[in-house]
Amino acid sequence: MTGPLDGVKVVDLATLFAGPLAAAFLGDFGADVIKVEHPAKPDPSRGHGPAKDGVGLWWKVLGRNKRTVTCNLSDPEGAALLRRLLADADVLVENFRPGTLERWGLGPAELHEVNPRLVIARISGFGQVGPYARRPGFGTLAEAMSGFAAATGEPDGPPTLPPFGLADSVTALAAAYAVMLALRSRDLTGVGQVVDLAIIEPIMAMLGPQITWYDQLGYIQPRLGNRSNNNAPRNTYRCADGRWVAISTSAQSIAERVVRLVGRPELVDEPWFATGSGRAAHADELDAAVSAWVAERDRDEVVAAFEAAQAAVAPVYDVRDILADPQYAALGTVRTVPDEELGEVRMQNVPFRLSETPGEIRYAGRRHGQDTDVVFGALGLDAGELAALHQRGVI
Repeated sequence: MTGPLDGVKVVDLATLFAGPLAAAFLGDFGADVIKVEHPAKPDPSRGHGPAKDGVGLWWKVLGRNKRTVTCNLSDPEGAALLRRLLADADVLVENFRPGTLERWGLGPAELHEVNPRLVIARISGFGQVGPYARRPGFGTLAEAMSGFAAATGEPDGPPTLPPFGLADSVTALAAAYAVMLALRSRDLTGVGQVVDLAIIEPIMAMLGPQITWYDQLGYIQPRLGNRSNNNAPRNTYRCADGRWVAISTSAQSIAERVVRLVGRPELVDEPWFATGSGRAAHADELDAAVSAWVAERDRDEVVAAFEAAQAAVAPVYDVRDILADPQYAALGTVRTVPDEELGEVRMQNVPFRLSETPGEIRYAGRRHGQDTDVVFGALGLDAGELAALHQRGVI
């Protein structure tokens, strides 16, 4: 199937995790993504997390839809080879510490001399300018500095970090969006540009109006656990069978249905019940009512009762529940992907659907350097030249 990015050539130099995931999102919709790794130092994600028979499973997701080549960019021959690879490329994705590519003669000025239409996505912890620009930066630091950790966790507990790459994933989506905007601009002007994306920024953009609240009111978002200061009841609740549900009452009508369902209809007539903030101020009373009702019933009974009452509820899932859920099955959220090393591997599918040009995971992450000779051979290098470059450790 031809994707909307068919014919777009993307060169992915990035590692861990935002840049590679952004490139994967582009590959999902047909871009020819060429993943460049060091000949002796594969992408660290190949060794992150659990492995099966020595094969890193995280890489299978992160490296999907990418051809893999090796090239030592710090070697002048390797840098020259990258310039040849980029001569007809549309997008470069990189996340080296600012100044690294420039040191190798591969900065935007040099690369735009080779290919003025190139879109260069530069993803780093703190951006290309400013006093922190050359610091090493990771998603964890962004989760801390953005305000996310300070607002996450129980009121009497410590700031809380997510157990997965949240900031990196948000940055990846932002980067893919920024690349598409830059490509659209290039289509109009014929000129590429640089995308400067700091991991500390996209997650901050997702945290709501915290800056505006502070600017106008001096208000600082506190840690509330699973509660909200905008509405109540809003929490997770333990069922009689030990499983959990999450309940949200962002809409006033939903809040009214919930308290009627749990046997407290008189609460609707309380003056404070008429607003989300009023209900949030009485979260203890509302949580007590909901918790007591939920605790007497198994999870499936709770969910069925809420659905019948048209109140918002969701079971708290782990991965086993996700794989068994009929809604995810209907959406095609989980995809079984063919793989040369593992036979087949299941992973999250493309996260949205286009009616005419849907995305597709064609294959999982490939072996280190699997396509090196094919990709560089297409640039005009013959077998002898390729063998010599391998021998010298350039590729």
